Amino acid sequence: MTQIIPGENEGIESALRRFKREVSKAGIFPDIRKHRHFETPIEKRKRKAIAKHKQRRRRSTSY
Repeated sequence: MTQIIPGENEGIESALRRFKREVSKAGIFPDIRKHRHFETPIEKRKRKAIAKHKQRRRRSTSY
């Protein structure tokens, strides 16, 4: 759980900005997007195949 403690004279805008930064550092947004809706088995296979292909391309170009 991400939390921040606002300073004594800190405005709500800057506290919200710090909170958003902490949430993005923790990697919560991608997890929320991933669990936003039900994914059919076909969609899951397709997503994994694309990720595997991207990973192979990254490995081959890094030499």
